[in-house]
Amino acid sequence: MTPQDWTLITLALASVVLLVVLVTRWKVNAFIALAVASLVVGAGAVAMKVTPPGAKEPLTMFTVTELFGLGLGKTLGSIAALIGLGTMFGKLLAESGGANVIAKRFTEIFGPKRVVWCVMALGVVVGLPTWFAVGLVLLLPVLISLTHETKQPFLALAIPLISCMSVMHGLMPPHPGPVAAMGAFRDAHFAPNMGKILLWGFVIGLPTAFIAGPIFARRAVRLVSAEAPPMPVLADRVGITPPSFGLTLFTVLLPILLMLVDTVARILIPAAAAERTELQTTVLNCASFVGHSTVALLVSVLFASWSFGTRCGYQPAQVLKFTEQSIAGVGLTLLVVGGGGGFAAVLRDAGVAASMGKLASALGLPVLLYGWLIAAFIRVATGSATVSIMTSAGLVAPVLANYPGTNVELLIIAIGCGSLFLSHLNDGGFWIVKESLGLSVSQTLRTWTITETIIGVIGLVITLGVHKVWQVFHH
Repeated sequence: MTPQDWTLITLALASVVLLVVLVTRWKVNAFIALAVASLVVGAGAVAMKVTPPGAKEPLTMFTVTELFGLGLGKTLGSIAALIGLGTMFGKLLAESGGANVIAKRFTEIFGPKRVVWCVMALGVVVGLPTWFAVGLVLLLPVLISLTHETKQPFLALAIPLISCMSVMHGLMPPHPGPVAAMGAFRDAHFAPNMGKILLWGFVIGLPTAFIAGPIFARRAVRLVSAEAPPMPVLADRVGITPPSFGLTLFTVLLPILLMLVDTVARILIPAAAAERTELQTTVLNCASFVGHSTVALLVSVLFASWSFGTRCGYQPAQVLKFTEQSIAGVGLTLLVVGGGGGFAAVLRDAGVAASMGKLASALGLPVLLYGWLIAAFIRVATGSATVSIMTSAGLVAPVLANYPGTNVELLIIAIGCGSLFLSHLNDGGFWIVKESLGLSVSQTLRTWTITETIIGVIGLVITLGVHKVWQVFHH
C-alpha cells in the first residue's frame, strides 16, 4: 500500500459522503449529485497524476468527463432496453388486470399470512435466469397488488423479494458475474463445476436470503415507514375482460422460459467450439439469440400486447398508448442509473478499485476471506457486483495454487457474497430499487443497503462454515 493508495481510498469515501449529503440534505437531483461527485474524484486523481489502466498519459479533467460519459453510456447500453421493455410489460400486466388476478389467486393459495413465502418463491424462480433489474420490473405490479390485496406492510413483502433476486444475481450461473469467475479460474488451470456452484448457491443462498429477507423485514417495517406505491391508475375498463390465471402466469413466465432456453443449451452443449458438431453449434446460436434478455423481453412484450391487450378488449391504439406512458415514467430513473455507471467508471479508472484490492491482499487472510474482502472492497468502490466478481476472481485465481485443499466452487460463492456487500449510491441497482419501490434515498439506505450488507456478511459466514465441513469430509 502506497500513500497514493490511501489517498485514493480516502478520496472515494469523501466523494460518497458528499453524494449522500447533496442528495439527502441539500435535495440536489440525484443525477447532478452523481456528476458532481464524479468530478470531485476525478479532480483528486488529476492532482495525483493517476494514469488509468491501459492509458499512456495521466488523467485530465477532460478525460474525467469522457470517462463519466462512457460509463453512463455503457451502463445504459446494457440495461436501458431491459428497463424500458420490462416497464412496458409491467404496464400491460397492470392495465389488463393480470396483476390483480395473480395476487388474488396467490392470496387464496397461500393465505395472507404466508404470502411472503410466495413472494420469495417468485424471487427465486424469476431471479435465477433474469437480471435483477428485469426481474424487479416484471414482478413490481404483482408485488404492489399483493400488498394491497393482503394488507401486509409493503416492506414486509418487498425486502424478501429483492433479497432473493439479489442472491440469485450474485451467486448463481447463468448470471454474468459467476460465469466470468468460472472462466477466470479455468484460465488459471482450475475446473469449477457449474452444477456444484448451483448446488452450493442454493444451500448457502436460500438461508442467507431468508435472514436478509423476512427476518430483517420484521425489523425494517418498525424502523422505516414506507407505503406501497399506489395501484396504477387504469384506463377505462368498460368491456375489458381480465386474462385467466393460467394465461397471465404463462405470459409472466414467458421471458423466464425463453432465457432458460439459452441456459439449458449452454449446460447441455459443449462450450468449446472444437467439441461441438455443426448442428450443436446452430442450436446453441439459436438458443443464445432467443434467450438473450433483450430478445426474450421483446418477444414477451409483443405476446403481452395480445394476451394483456387486444385479447382483453383493448384497441391497438390503446396498447400503444400504454407502452408510451410507461416509458415516460422511467426517464429520470434511466438517467440516474446511467449516472451511477458514470460515477463507477470514474472511481475505477481513478485507481480506487485497484487500491482497495491492494488493501485486501495486504491483510494476508484465508483464501475465502481474502476473495470476499477483495470483492467487497471493489463492490464498494465501483458499485457493480459483476465488475467486483470478475476483478476479484482475476486477482485470486493466480494465487489459489498456494492454498491446497480449497473448494473452488465455494470460493466463487464467497466472492459472489462479497460482490453484494454494501450497495450504495454508486450502484445502479440502488437507484433501480429506490425508484421502483418509491423510496427516498434515506429509506433505500436503511432497507436495500442493509439487506445487501446482511447478504454479504451472512453469506460469507455460512460459506466459511460449509467449507470447514467440506474439508473435514473431503480429507
